[in-house]
Amino acid sequence: MSRLTNDVAVVTGAGSGIGRASAERLANEGASVVVADIDVEGGAETVEAIESEGGTATFVEVDVTDEDDVRKMVDAAVETYGGLDIAHNNAGIEGDGAPLVEQSAEGWEEVLGINLTGVFLGMKYEIPAMVEGDGGAIVNTSSIAGLSGDGPAPYVASKHGVVGLTRQAAVEYGDEGVRVNAVCPGVVRTPMVERSLEEHPEAVDQITEEQPLGRMAQPEEIADAVVWLASSEASFVNGHPLPVEGGLLAR
Repeated sequence: MSRLTNDVAVVTGAGSGIGRASAERLANEGASVVVADIDVEGGAETVEAIESEGGTATFVEVDVTDEDDVRKMVDAAVETYGGLDIAHNNAGIEGDGAPLVEQSAEGWEEVLGINLTGVFLGMKYEIPAMVEGDGGAIVNTSSIAGLSGDGPAPYVASKHGVVGLTRQAAVEYGDEGVRVNAVCPGVVRTPMVERSLEEHPEAVDQITEEQPLGRMAQPEEIADAVVWLASSEASFVNGHPLPVEGGLLAR
């Protein structure tokens, strides 16, 4: 039997990259999935991919910085499938790669808004829906940049914030049956990373040389970690930022 049969999941940023891979893996494991993204075309493609494999999914257009949108996303899961058991708060952007003093206040607000406030708003509405049921599991997407100081300041700050928010939510709601963890990917072959590599093709060799496994991750490898954290196999894992980075942090 699939690990997540009869579960209901929401995934933000599910129109591409890690979010799409996560939505597809959750559906493959038996969950009914609300595919949430501001990208309507990408979200529809994810739903089509899930349904073509026999899974169940529906698309909801969501701006994760808009509280009303996020509330409607959770309501859609409850109204369409009868509850909420799993949430993967994954939507994020990289922002400007400039040094801190060259960052704009507007750019800072945009990155923090999507990467951190979006996670806060997601949990604000996901947790009550889970508590009303039989509990649930939340997986937030942080980054190895949330465990180190390697990256643009707004991105690093936002991803550190996700780790802190994850830990606090885990402490506050564990005894109500809601586990909250974070996945911290390294360099993953997502559209976001591909855009950066197109601008800096020399970085491919550098990343490969620094990576103990000699390659970048694929989105599906991060999705596997998300599914594990969401499943009963991780039933005593709570408040943990799980690195999935091929050993980069071991150096």
